[in-house]
Amino acid sequence: MLDGRSREAALIYNESRLFKAAFCLEGEWVMAADTYSLQALVLRKTKLGETDLIVTLLAQDGRQVRAVAKGARKPNSSFASRLEIFSEVDLLLVCGKSLDIVKEAKLLNAHIGVREDMEHAAAAAPIVDLLTRLTQPDLESPRLYDLSASALEHVESCDATGALAVCAAFMLKAFAFSGFRPSLNRCVMCGRPLASDDSRVQVAFSPAEGGAVCRDCLMFSDTVQVGSDVLSWAHWLMMSTFDEIAQREVPRHISFEILHLCQAWVREHVGSKLKSLEFLFTCGLF
Repeated sequence: MLDGRSREAALIYNESRLFKAAFCLEGEWVMAADTYSLQALVLRKTKLGETDLIVTLLAQDGRQVRAVAKGARKPNSSFASRLEIFSEVDLLLVCGKSLDIVKEAKLLNAHIGVREDMEHAAAAAPIVDLLTRLTQPDLESPRLYDLSASALEHVESCDATGALAVCAAFMLKAFAFSGFRPSLNRCVMCGRPLASDDSRVQVAFSPAEGGAVCRDCLMFSDTVQVGSDVLSWAHWLMMSTFDEIAQREVPRHISFEILHLCQAWVREHVGSKLKSLEFLFTCGLF
């Protein structure tokens, strides 16, 4: 049997629970139990209404998260500078009916050197563009976030030529993490080694089959001809760390050749081409 003080405490507790339950039915995003923290990388921003934004995020566990930042397009909004593309942020999100809602945002790394230089921004854009296509809301890939954050840091610290090489390396590594790694130094059909650094040697490459194809298997595949040195560089980029790539000078034309292969790879395995890569090929900045 409860005494007077215990009955009063129980009444307050029950009223609090009823209030929270009722408020949950009437307003979906203020209950403390419905909030959660999320460290993420901002991939894309889409206008919503007159003042709001939908932000597409890469969560730290590799999932894609889409959330609404209410009032983010207002001039005095605190979200305006904290939810820029390429930014790493620490967010407090509230569960919504269709999209979660950004309640608080703390900027961890703005990658300001990427955003303020046109060449670096153009080299970094395919990174976030590819992440938008590869990631899924319920598909975790924990290594993908660290890979992406490291790639942006190295794009920011490298010169323009190095930034292109880091971008190409990131795309190859992201393909591998996502389950469709290209075969670059062996025939994808029979496994025969194809390694050669001679630019005069042409090797058949088939995005549909999964990579390089030797002469004996050529008749069975729809291929394009690629310099053997390009495939050797691509294999080295895929297998090397970003620190190693930043310390070695990769020729610009090699990076562009590899990025063209990546565009064909995306078109074949993702089902669309990356507009950011098309801009990179035609912008004349490099």
